[in-house]
Amino acid sequence: MMDLILCGACGRMGTMVTELAAERGERIVCGVDVSPRPMPYPVYPSFAEVKENCDVMIDFSSAQGLAERLEFAEKRKIPVLLAATGYSEDDLKLIERYAEKIPVFKTGNLSLGVNLLQMLAEKAARVLGEDFDVEIIERHHNQKKDAPSGTALMLAESVKKAGEKENVYGRHGIVGARKKSEIGIHAVRGGTIVGEHEVMFAGEDEIVTLSHSARSRRVFAAGALKAAQWLLGKPAGLYDMSDMLKGIV
Repeated sequence: MMDLILCGACGRMGTMVTELAAERGERIVCGVDVSPRPMPYPVYPSFAEVKENCDVMIDFSSAQGLAERLEFAEKRKIPVLLAATGYSEDDLKLIERYAEKIPVFKTGNLSLGVNLLQMLAEKAARVLGEDFDVEIIERHHNQKKDAPSGTALMLAESVKKAGEKENVYGRHGIVGARKKSEIGIHAVRGGTIVGEHEVMFAGEDEIVTLSHSARSRRVFAAGALKAAQWLLGKPAGLYDMSDMLKGIV
């Protein structure tokens, strides 16, 4: 049994992690949320009030307040799983600094299927080469605050491993002919879409499309608990899903 602190406990993902943790016998000792509401454990509005100890902190909140969370984890020597998105360049540098002191697991998507999609996108980019234009389309619910999604950016980075390219975010107006160096990234927001990602390789007279659709947030909650378990006992460092999946795929 793991003892967990859940940041963003009262949000959609926090609620799903709470339900799945109860099913699987993991214990959430407390939560932290800027808008606390009754949960099966104490929920505090800030880390200044947290007195409970834990094995791992899971963060499904947002980029806001990142420094406070990392400082708390470093003081308590707690591994931290960062599952939020929308980090700035300064945020990423801060994460790297704290990863020198504690284990930090950072990912834009905890789905096994999405991380397999990353690997396939890299492979496709290497095989298809410069003769195929790459476009990434992501779709999410109308309450998602950041765009493009962290997963779309992860997929773009996978494609870039096959050759130098630049992200182009949407297109509007007279933009001219498409450059071979572009990775077009497009964000769709609407309804209750959990998460859909598509990587399209468009060549002359043929199109190759790789896609993933999440039908429930449960897949992300399951991934979070699996990653938290994997993170136990790891030395200080910055980890992601590829580290966890080594030896599996």
